[in-house]
Amino acid sequence: MPVEIEIFTSPGCGKCGRAGEVLRHIAQDMGEQHIRWREVNILDELDHAVALGVLAAPAIAIDGELVFTTLPSARRLREALQDRLAQARAYR
Repeated sequence: MPVEIEIFTSPGCGKCGRAGEVLRHIAQDMGEQHIRWREVNILDELDHAVALGVLAAPAIAIDGELVFTTLPSARRLREALQDRLAQARAYR
């Protein structure tokens, strides 16, 4: 079962574009069969963003849990995804 990632963005956010690039690169490296992600415009899905506790963009949720409220380093994001994948494999 792949890890589900949501990256919350807003129009005109420069860091949001960078966050998407970093996430896209990591997802490709780790394998699309393991990582499934989508970009969420907080203006279009405000209720969903608020329900998760997103206060600013960019923010990243992993498997429905807000994990990063700011743009993490590529290393920290990769580590969080690897940890989540390891947990998912342990529950199989």
